[in-house]
Amino acid sequence: MNLLGKITMKKKQEGEDSWPPPPERGPVSWIEISESVSRLYQFESPAQLSMTVVDDSRPVIHRMVESFQNKFFPSGYPYSVNEGYLRYTQFRATQHFTSAALSVLSTQSLLFAAGLRPTPAQATVVSWVLKDGMQHVGKLICSSLGARMDSEPKRWRILADVLYDLGTGLEVLSPLCPHLFLEMAGLGNFAKGMAVVAARATRLPIYSSFAKEGNLSDLFAKGEAISTLFNVLGIGAGIQLASTICSSTQAKLVVGPLLSVVHVCCVVEEMRAAPVNTLNPQRTAMVVADYLKTGKISSPADLRYREDLLFPGRLIEDAGNVKVGKALHMIVKPSKLRELKEIFPDEKFIINRGIRWTDMVLEHNATAEDALRGWLVAAYAANMEKSIHGSRANVLQQAYERMNGVFSSFLSELQSKGWHTDRFLDGTGSRFAW
Repeated sequence: MNLLGKITMKKKQEGEDSWPPPPERGPVSWIEISESVSRLYQFESPAQLSMTVVDDSRPVIHRMVESFQNKFFPSGYPYSVNEGYLRYTQFRATQHFTSAALSVLSTQSLLFAAGLRPTPAQATVVSWVLKDGMQHVGKLICSSLGARMDSEPKRWRILADVLYDLGTGLEVLSPLCPHLFLEMAGLGNFAKGMAVVAARATRLPIYSSFAKEGNLSDLFAKGEAISTLFNVLGIGAGIQLASTICSSTQAKLVVGPLLSVVHVCCVVEEMRAAPVNTLNPQRTAMVVADYLKTGKISSPADLRYREDLLFPGRLIEDAGNVKVGKALHMIVKPSKLRELKEIFPDEKFIINRGIRWTDMVLEHNATAEDALRGWLVAAYAANMEKSIHGSRANVLQQAYERMNGVFSSFLSELQSKGWHTDRFLDGTGSRFAW
């Protein structure tokens, strides 16, 4: 060993014998999970952060298979679904394949029956089929947003109807520019395809919020029966309008927007009436804010008319102005990370208070209970900082102890109000693993 090495070792030994001993070095590396991709982050020095994609050495075919699986199978597959899902999906895919092929043949036959003939009408048939195909493209694009729909089903249900009305509006305008028929009809079907996926994906969470005695299937069946009945009545009214006051395109441009406004307003009121009982960032913040102000837990029914359906990401000051899902490497430095791990031992969250808001990042297997623990700490710390002058670490430590003192009763009352605490639906927020 050279002289420099001996001097370095001696200094280290002297440092180890000193009192008080230096704090233990906490973890400086972690894995972040975002959009089904895992990345390993590591602080090589206080100012240098390195990143590598986990399992980047896999064969290309494996990565292609995983990419396909991430797009067309539920998050966490196969562990997030029950046995038989793969076989169900295989036969469902074959069913839709044969149905789509049959629909092309039926569309061709109907157009021929309407007066078109194979030549040169074949080009018209192809254009019509391409127009219908744009709807499937919209469905594929929207299907990748399933996690966001789980987190905010009300917002996406409203967006679905806005998209549907937009697509319908383009079809109504198509007679004004017949030379752009394929483009107008294709874009219209594209929007309606996205609307169909969003509407269907959010239907189950909405119905689930009303199920009280395990009667979800009955609720679903009766809801579809009501939809079918009034769809038939609406078709009859539409036929009557089309043959009378809306026989011209100009009249449709007046009546159409009126019907669209009524349509969207009704959907907004539907969503406001639904007491969704899963915890997402907005509902968690509202529950915590009410608890700190009144000492009581609000039920899903209490919060339904107070939810912001269009801009759910707004910060709530009484709940600590918490933001969820930001990447861990963007909110902490190595020394700060060690400090936070010491304050929150064995917790599945990291919170870092800033000047304007508090960032919270969850571990990959964190539940709604973990999110609630972190949110309460952030809210308590924000309130304490207004009246206590001290270091932020001391405030966080006191807030953490205060949270531990009330959390058991808080959680019991929360569950008794009907809230589900097994999952925290944060959309596509970034998570981490040590």
